[in-house]
Amino acid sequence: MNDLIQIARNLADDELLPRASAVDAAGVVPTGQLDLLADAGLYGLFTPPAVGGLGADTATVLAVIEALAGGCLTTTFVWVQHGGPSRACAATSGPMHDAWAKRLATGEARGGVAFAHLLRKGEPMLAATPTSSDSDADWILDGTAPFVTGWGHIDVFLAAARHGDDVIWFLLDAIEASSLRSKRLCLAAVDASETAEISLSGHRVSAERVTHAQPFQQWLASYHAGLRTNGSLALGVTGRCLQLLGSSPLDGEIDRVRLALDTADQAELPHARTDASLLAVRASTALLAKAGGSGMSLERDAQRLARESLFLLVQGQTPDIKRLMVEQLTRK
Repeated sequence: MNDLIQIARNLADDELLPRASAVDAAGVVPTGQLDLLADAGLYGLFTPPAVGGLGADTATVLAVIEALAGGCLTTTFVWVQHGGPSRACAATSGPMHDAWAKRLATGEARGGVAFAHLLRKGEPMLAATPTSSDSDADWILDGTAPFVTGWGHIDVFLAAARHGDDVIWFLLDAIEASSLRSKRLCLAAVDASETAEISLSGHRVSAERVTHAQPFQQWLASYHAGLRTNGSLALGVTGRCLQLLGSSPLDGEIDRVRLALDTADQAELPHARTDASLLAVRASTALLAKAGGSGMSLERDAQRLARESLFLLVQGQTPDIKRLMVEQLTRK
């Protein structure tokens, strides 16, 4: 698995980083950026060999994400969403597994996710209603998925919708229709990820496109347990900043933060994630200060990395992480 990590590091240094600022300024991720990852087999990082994946262990997955994020966070952010539908189709059975599992594992087909809305309080933002009481009934989706990354680059997306106390997961075609509309969002950072708000109105979905269902509380527990993965994005940005900054007292901090992320239990993860995101802010701010006025040029890495670190303050954020961040940032 060390070979995969080295492949990712080489891609980040030799291919992604030299183009990262141009990608950021252009507002669109060139398909060629994602093709580099597919050609290296990295779209198979999330699935077992039985469906054409790499069968990578968790430590390898995290190290690859960290390495790629240090090259181009935007490219990495689009690619990492692929893990959701790829894992789901590999784990299910029947027609959907046959149609999508291998295509997603090889990168022939590419996917995104839509579940951030599950964390919003109040009425569900995206609701699923069965057309009948039959177990094989179709479903009707109504509502909004506010953040779907990679729109225009993905073939399908794994969407979560609420049905009572349950979460129903659907593999939806990423195609505009009268019942499915997209609205491109304008982001202050990672804008080239082409993140869109998806609105669904009476959108009919076959029962065959349900990957799985689970109680909402069960999903919430698994989501909190999986917060470690997003920490790798912050580590990648921090590592690149420290490399460009040169020797500094922050050099030992990244190893401490990584260890804290790796060893944290579920109760400790919000603290570890907070530390990772704030370290990225400190490192990128130091890099920008060192670069001076020229660092604000859109052609320079310093300003891009600083904006990316701000993006990572809110990406994958939970109420606990938000509270801890505000407490640390406003501490005397």
